[in-house]
Amino acid sequence: MSFTKLKRLGVGAAAALGATAMTIMPAFADAPKIDTGDTAWMLTSSALVLMMTIPGLALFYGGMVRKKNVLATMAQSFGATCIITVLWMIIGYSIAFTTNPDSQLNQFIGSFDQFLLGKMTLTSVNGLAGTIPESVYMFFQMTFAIITPALIAGAIADRMKFSAFMWFMSLWLLLVYCPIAHWVWGGGWLGSMGALDYAGGSVVHLNAGTAALVACLVLGKRTGYGTENMAPHNLVLSVIGASLLWVGWFGFNAGSAVTSNVNAGMAAAATQIATAAASLAWMFAEWIITRKPSVLGMISGAVAGLVAITPASGFVDPVGALLIGIAAGVVCYLSAVWMKKLFGYDDSLDAWGVHGVGGALGALLTGVFANSAINSLGKGWLIDGNPGQMLIQVYDVVGVFVYCAIATFILLKIIDMVVGLRVSREVEVEGLDINLHGETVHG
Repeated sequence: MSFTKLKRLGVGAAAALGATAMTIMPAFADAPKIDTGDTAWMLTSSALVLMMTIPGLALFYGGMVRKKNVLATMAQSFGATCIITVLWMIIGYSIAFTTNPDSQLNQFIGSFDQFLLGKMTLTSVNGLAGTIPESVYMFFQMTFAIITPALIAGAIADRMKFSAFMWFMSLWLLLVYCPIAHWVWGGGWLGSMGALDYAGGSVVHLNAGTAALVACLVLGKRTGYGTENMAPHNLVLSVIGASLLWVGWFGFNAGSAVTSNVNAGMAAAATQIATAAASLAWMFAEWIITRKPSVLGMISGAVAGLVAITPASGFVDPVGALLIGIAAGVVCYLSAVWMKKLFGYDDSLDAWGVHGVGGALGALLTGVFANSAINSLGKGWLIDGNPGQMLIQVYDVVGVFVYCAIATFILLKIIDMVVGLRVSREVEVEGLDINLHGETVHG
């Protein structure tokens, strides 16, 4: 073949390739732009939040129960992680984080578009998080869905059947957590109203704490409550668990920026400040009242601070975080210790006193300290002179509390009629580990 013919073929091929490129360029232009930095951060955050449940929460709760129930308590965290993962994949993610704008129900529940994640691809994104793959966003939100129901276990420790617990986790996820997550984060009525909940003060903590309060009231007190020694069997495990929760919480709060930017940085700083302040506040309150600063009090105060700063972490400056932490340490201490004694309910591991009260307090104080200089979406009463935000935050707290309390009560009563909620007195006295799981902790 002559040089002239080769030249003509080359020119023709170049023209053809150019035409093809012009044809497909719009497709590339319309494709979502995935940011690798954001994706890396959100994968890290997802792993951190998952660590909060297993091993964090499992160790935290496991160390605070009696030795005969430690495996049963840890099994609840592990079992919840597994069943919620599967249910979130099947339908939970879809009804929480997809929308159907043409339906009036969109204010209360999402669509079934992502049933079995059928429309998820390698490059698909969710409109709520446009710079990361939808698979990563789904996974991140899955870890929130896992820890929220698992927190309830703290109130029903030592006395609930494992079968009933697994049924409760499943139904509560789909009928309580997913709708409320949609209300606030998925395009529902509370989010549309302007409720501020950066990482889950109402969606996660008030929600779980309310369910915990209802559950412990429905189940009743532990056998021997008030007369027998029910002190934690191994606080070393609880300290390790609390430390893992503290570290994992940076994925929880800073990860809720859904991007690797300045908002994530400020949320991380606010989280650290509030947690330390709350631990000190609880410690000093206990020191003044009982004359001894307990290790259990220090770690409980830290968790209270983590809870209270969760809704505010992306909206407040460091001073706001400090004040929220101090308030959480004192208020949650009084709630966990004195409110429980005053009303006589058996919230075994203070799930309501820390998560319910702390979540509500944090949600309300977000309306006070939200600073538009930190996040233009948040204008609080004290900083920006926006008292209307306080009313919206009250709607958020009351709406979540009322719906969760009623729905939880109904679910527990139905499960009780079908499989029974509580183990027998004999099983409770001997221990759940050996009777429910056929195993014991030695040594």
